[in-house]
Formats: sequence, structure tokens, C-alpha cells
Amino acid sequence: MRRWGTALAAIVLASAGLAATVTTANAATPAATTASTDRDPIWGSGDKTAEPTDYRPLENIRAGQHACFDRLVFDVRGTGDQPIGYRVGYVDELRQDGSGDLIKVGGGAILEVRATAPSYDPETGGATYQGRAGQPLPGVNLTGFKTFKDARFGSSFEGDTQIGLGVRARLPFRVTQTANHLVVDVAHSWTATR
Repeated sequence: MRRWGTALAAIVLASAGLAATVTTANAATPAATTASTDRDPIWGSGDKTAEPTDYRPLENIRAGQHACFDRLVFDVRGTGDQPIGYRVGYVDELRQDGSGDLIKVGGGAILEVRATAPSYDPETGGATYQGRAGQPLPGVNLTGFKTFKDARFGSSFEGDTQIGLGVRARLPFRVTQTANHLVVDVAHSWTATR
């Protein structure tokens, strides 16, 4: 009976030591959670997705600079009551949807952004955004940006619009939505602060 008590005590102490080690390791992991506390403070370099609930036309894409991150905004037509689906993640190369053609994107890393917002009106087929495959995004000037280096239109295929965002390096990003806007923020560094 005494052996079981000693063994149980040893297991409990070992578990406590392991838990302390894991907590210390997690605390030392760099994170950019201090970059902002807007709606979604979750930053990281892993893929981020949301399921589509509706397909509303893309009307514009624009970029902006903030103190600790660069921002890309997709303006989508509609009332804002339906979430915009998306898939955002780093890729080794950008391949155009439909054709599979390689699209060259400048920068140290490529963030592929797919939004369930076609560049045409699904009801009429008329163009709503003038992006051209492999070309820079219309009206987006990235001169002087700290993180963004290039932005190329991929395609608008089967209800999704695909773009390649060239960034300085593989940095943490987040995706948020406000009304009719899908917002992609990429931090200036892993330790960026407000």
C-alpha cells in the first residue's frame, strides 16, 4: 500500500513539473496579440477560414497602413447581415484558379486571400471589380508600406475572388469582418505593439 502512495505522489509531482514547463514554454512564444484589440485579437501565421453564407459581389479592394500592421480591405456589396466566407493562408506560389497558371508575386512570402465575393454580379454576370489575372490590384499603391510589397489579382472563379498578397516575410496576420468589409491585417513584426 505504501508503494502505491509513493508512486502516486511521484506521478503528481512529475505532472506538476511538466505543467509548469509547458506554461513557461508557452509564455516565451512570441505573439503579436498586442498589435490591436479591435474585434478579433487572434494573430498567427496559420490558415484562417470562414464558411460562406452568401455570394455578394466584390466592389473594391483597398490598402492602408497602421502603426503596427498593414491592412487590406475587401469592400463587398450588400446589407452586411451575411458573413463573408474566406480562406487566407501562406502559400509557396500563387496558382490561378481555373487555369493553374503561375502568377508571380513579389515579396519574401505570399499570403493567398480567397473571398466568397466574386468580381461580377452573380445575377447579371456584369463586372463589379476590374481585376485582371496576374496584374496589380487596381487602385492599390503599396509604396512606403512596411509589410505589404505586392498585391496581384488571381481570378474570380466559381464565386471566389483570389488574390496574392506579397509580404516582406512570413508574419502573423488576422482576418476580421465589419458590415460589408473583409479585413486582412498583417503585422509589421512578430513583436509589434500598438
